[in-house]
Amino acid sequence: MNHEQSARAQLFHQLHAGSKPLVLPNAWDAASARVIETSGAKAVATSSAAMAWALGYPDGEQLPLDELLAACRRIVEVTSVPVSVDIEGGFGVDAEDTGGLVGALMQLGVVGINIEDGKDPVTGQLTSAKPLAQRLACIRAVAEHRVVPLFINARTDTYLTAGLAGEARFNETLERALAYVKAGANGIFVPGLADAAEIKRLAAALPVPLNVYVGYPGAPDVQTLQALGVRRISLGCGTMQAVLAHLASITEQALVQGRFDIMGEHMLTVSQANGLFAAVSPGVRRTA
Repeated sequence: MNHEQSARAQLFHQLHAGSKPLVLPNAWDAASARVIETSGAKAVATSSAAMAWALGYPDGEQLPLDELLAACRRIVEVTSVPVSVDIEGGFGVDAEDTGGLVGALMQLGVVGINIEDGKDPVTGQLTSAKPLAQRLACIRAVAEHRVVPLFINARTDTYLTAGLAGEARFNETLERALAYVKAGANGIFVPGLADAAEIKRLAAALPVPLNVYVGYPGAPDVQTLQALGVRRISLGCGTMQAVLAHLASITEQALVQGRFDIMGEHMLTVSQANGLFAAVSPGVRRTA
């Protein structure tokens, strides 16, 4: 298992250094993961928000860990590509709790982790960088103990937090990013970063791949982001938001107009849907 998992983890690292940025349309369950894979994705990453919504919970570490692990197990089992999991702020009260969660995910076959600093739920201000740095160090130790080159993507919410702007925001972002890299991060994720000049400047200043978020209307295309130095592009919960909006349109047309055209325009056949899982046995991971 470790040999196969290590090979998949190494491939995931390589995908961040390819001729083009790694584009990750994020999944939330086994079906979405398989659709993403069969559409040509080289890896699958989960969206914490989308996964929580799919299971009936709000975003923000409200999803019980047993349900998170069960959902991730199904995603890993039905895919043959590297799988990375968004664990929000790391769950639990300290770095040891996060290390335990990451160990459990790695046991399932996960080869990448996304973890964030985020905002204090009481004050709404950006949390200190120190707790995430401690969690990153613990995650790295867990991965080294398992002899698997886990790809750790560290997210900072400096561009999503009120009170930070301009040069002060950029400097805070870079300072945190470098601290997270020192603690063990292999990549840096900065959702909300959209200014072309700042993207280019930050990408050039980082010793690891820069990840940006494009799950919003009007996001720049891959070619533009590549020219700015971006190496990883996440669609995030935008994938599920779009799917839910499409479902709402199908439902409204059926209930209000008594018509089913929107549903009929783009749908898999039953055979195609069953084919997504035809080669999967319970508890056995799909092989390429």
